[in-house]
Amino acid sequence: MTEVPQSWFGAGLDADADADADAAPSQDAENFQDSQTSLNPLDPRGGLAAESQFFFQQARRLGNAGSDAFTRLYRAFLAARAALGLALVATQLMAGLLGSALPLWTSILSLLYATQAITWWLLPRLQRGASAKTLARVSSPQWWASIGLDLALFGLLHALDRSGGVNYGALFVMPVLMAGVLTPRVLGLATAAIAALIMLGVAGWAVLDGADVALRLTQAGLVGSGFFVVSLLASEMASRLAREERAARGSMEFARQQAQLNRLVIDEMQEGVLVVDRRGHVRAANPAARDLLADGPASVRTAPFQLRGIAAWQPLVRAVEQAFTSAAWPEAGRDVGLAFNNGVERSLRLRMRFTRRRESEASEDLCVLFVEDNRKVLARSQQEKLAAMGRVSAGIAHEIRNPLAAIDQANALLAEDLTEPRAQQLTRMVASNVARLKRIIDDVLEVAPGAVPAPVPLDASLLVSETCLEWARTNQLVPGPSDRLSCALPTHALVISFDPEHLRRVLVNLLDNALRHAEPGPASVQVELKAEVLANSQPWARLTVFSAGALIPPEVERHLFEPFFSTRSRGSGLGLYICRELCERYGAQIDYRRRQDPARPGNEFSIRLRLLESAAAGAAVSPSLF
Repeated sequence: MTEVPQSWFGAGLDADADADADAAPSQDAENFQDSQTSLNPLDPRGGLAAESQFFFQQARRLGNAGSDAFTRLYRAFLAARAALGLALVATQLMAGLLGSALPLWTSILSLLYATQAITWWLLPRLQRGASAKTLARVSSPQWWASIGLDLALFGLLHALDRSGGVNYGALFVMPVLMAGVLTPRVLGLATAAIAALIMLGVAGWAVLDGADVALRLTQAGLVGSGFFVVSLLASEMASRLAREERAARGSMEFARQQAQLNRLVIDEMQEGVLVVDRRGHVRAANPAARDLLADGPASVRTAPFQLRGIAAWQPLVRAVEQAFTSAAWPEAGRDVGLAFNNGVERSLRLRMRFTRRRESEASEDLCVLFVEDNRKVLARSQQEKLAAMGRVSAGIAHEIRNPLAAIDQANALLAEDLTEPRAQQLTRMVASNVARLKRIIDDVLEVAPGAVPAPVPLDASLLVSETCLEWARTNQLVPGPSDRLSCALPTHALVISFDPEHLRRVLVNLLDNALRHAEPGPASVQVELKAEVLANSQPWARLTVFSAGALIPPEVERHLFEPFFSTRSRGSGLGLYICRELCERYGAQIDYRRRQDPARPGNEFSIRLRLLESAAAGAAVSPSLF
C-alpha cells in the first residue's frame, strides 16, 4: 500500500511532533506565569522547566510560529469562505433591490453556501480531523466539505448563469488557491484542471445555445490558464513556508539539545554559576550556587528568583549593581561576605562576565557570576603548594626514620645502664619525643604520593559500629545513660567503596578531636550515619561526628584542614589534613559547619561517601548503640 503524499506542511513531520508543537505555546505560558507569580527564592514551586526556558525560549517561539502554520492558514481560508458566502448573499439581495431578475436557484445556492461556510468556520468541532494528511486525500470529508463543495457549487452557479450576466467563474480562485496552499502540488493542479474543465464545459454549453464561439471559448481558456498559474504560485509559496517551518523546528530541537547539554555541564560544576540581569533577577542558577546562597539545610529554589529582598544577599546585589554600572569586573574577582540570620558567615569569591563586550557601547543586559567559597579557593591554593612538597616530604621522612630508629635504640640502651632519677627522666623525655616524631613520620608517609590501596566494597554501618565500640573501650567510656558517646546508625547495610583501615583512621581522628573539645555530659559526642539522595545526583551516605561545646573561632576555622596547624602545643596538626586527603582518594568529601542550635551548639564534621547500593528508603534507624 503506497503512502498518500502530504501537503508541504506535513512533509517530514509526525503526529508526535505536531502534538508537541501544539502544546508548546501553552507550556511556555504556564512557565512564564509561574516565573512571574512566584519570585521567592525559598518557594519550592520553582522548577527546572522555568530555568530551562531561559536557554531556548526564543528558539521555541520560532518553532511554534512555524509548527501551527497549517492550522492558521486553514482557519484563514475558512474565514475567507464565510466572507465569500456573505458576499454572494449580499449580491443576490442587492440585485433584487435594484430590480434585476436573478434565477431563484442562484439565491438558494448562495444562501446554502453561506450557511455551510459560516457554520464550518464558527464551530471548531467540525474542523477536527483537518490536517495535512486528510486534505491530501480526495476521499476525505474535510476535502469535500471545503474544496470539493466549492468546486461543485461554483460550477453549478456558473452553469445556471450561462448567459454571462454574473461572472461566477472568478469564484473558482478560492478552491484553486486553497488546494494550491494546503494540498500536494499534484492535487492542487488537479483542482485547477477541474475548475478549467468546468469553465470550458459551461462555455461549450453556452455555444450550443447560440453564444459566440470565439469569445466564450477564449474567455474560458484564459481563465483556466489563470487557474493553473494561481495553483503553481500558491504551491511554491506554500513550499517555501514549509521549508521555513522545518528549519524553525530543526533550530528549536538543536537549541533544546544544546540547552540540555549546557545545563548538564553547569549543574555538575563545583563552582557556582548565576545568570543575573540588571534588576537583580536571577535567570539561571546551578545547584552549587544555590547551596552557597542557602543559610542552612534548606536549599534555595531553582531559578528564576530575585536577589533583592533578602538581607543576607545585599552585598551580592551591590556587587552586581557596581559591575553593571562600570561594565567591568577584575579578572581575578573580588571577595564578598554574606552574613545570614542564623549566625553563619560565608566569604565568596565573585568573578563576572558580561553578555556583550564593552566596546560595543551598549548597556549590559546580563552578567554571568562565577561564585566560589573562599575556603575552597584557599584549600585549592594550598593543595597546589603541597603537591610540590609531597615527594620531598616523603623522601625526607624516609631519611629521618633511619637515624631516628638509631636514636631510639641508643636511648633504650642508656636507660638500662642509668640508675639516677635525673638521668632516667631525661631518657623518658627522649623516648617520648622519639615516639612523637615517629607518629609525625607515619602521618607524612600516609598521605605522601605513592601506591594507593585499592578500595573495596564495605558495609559502612558495620564498620562505623565496630570502630565506635572499640574507640569507646579504648577511651574507657562506660555504656549507660551518662555515656558521652551516642551513635545513630541504620539497621540496613550501606555499601561504599573505601579502604577499611583508612576509613577507620578517619573516624578515629574525628572522634578524638570531638572528645577533646566536647563539654562534659551525656551524648556530648554524637555519631550519625544515614543515606541521602541529592537532586540530580547519585545516592550518598553521610557520616556525621558532632561535639557539643564551644564553637571553633572563624580565624581557626579557615585553617582547619591545613597541614601542621594545631591549637595544641604538642599536636602535629596533621589529623584533619590526613582525613581530607584520605577522603579525596576515594571520592568522598569532608566538611565542617557550626551547628547554631540554641539548645546545644557545637561543631560538626560530615563526610559524604558514595554509595554502591543502599537499602530501601524508610528503613528503621537505631537511635543509639551505647
